[in-house]
Amino acid sequence: MATAAVLPPTDPQQPAALSEAARLIDTFVAPKKTFTDLRRSAAWWAPFLISAILSVCFVAVAGQKVGFRKIWDNQLQSQPKQAERIESMPADQRESMIEKQVAVTKVISYCFFLFILIWNLIVAAVLLATLKFALSADVKFKTLLAMVMYAGLPGALKALLAMLSLLAGVSSDSFTFQNPLATNPGYFIDPATSPALYRLMTSFDIFTIWTLILGAIGITCISKVKSGAAFAVVFGWFAVLVLLGAGIGAIFS
Repeated sequence: MATAAVLPPTDPQQPAALSEAARLIDTFVAPKKTFTDLRRSAAWWAPFLISAILSVCFVAVAGQKVGFRKIWDNQLQSQPKQAERIESMPADQRESMIEKQVAVTKVISYCFFLFILIWNLIVAAVLLATLKFALSADVKFKTLLAMVMYAGLPGALKALLAMLSLLAGVSSDSFTFQNPLATNPGYFIDPATSPALYRLMTSFDIFTIWTLILGAIGITCISKVKSGAAFAVVFGWFAVLVLLGAGIGAIFS
């Protein structure tokens, strides 16, 4: 008589594995579930694919509704020194240079999802070094990269909302890819008169803060680092980047 197969007992303490769809949803409604599941599988293709698709769609809609020439002009307003240099050029040279700059802006905008990937790789590497050397955390690079990808999903949501606002007919007079929505104090500052302050205040974006909080939560879930230390690491690096950005903006604006 055949013997029935004996299945190993399931561990009631072990959370059920999440599908990729569940991970994406839980990032917004129950982030601890998503980040804890990364210890089981560090796959990050789903959030990156979502971010890439929305990025390309956003750029396409902006190109149609605003136009890359207008987008470039708006961006130039936050760089008064450069705008002054361009205005001082002979008309034929100025127009030729502008056409080249607009073309470059278009290419970079459509390829921005590649910059997202590179940036996330850098962030994961910096976090890995910080956690290992400063906090002696036991964490793997691929798990950190997956965490960074999922924590960045609020940025994809921002791109979606910005795209919908353009489709709804929002004014394009001051539209830029860097600051498309009124989700930070910098949106209400004239970049032509206060370029450094504009760059500084733009950093304090609702979606950026959301991403930072998710990043800190993610670190606590994929490692044994305490919550306070995780928030200190994430917001500490954020402060460094904000100060560097404000300084660079003050120099080159």
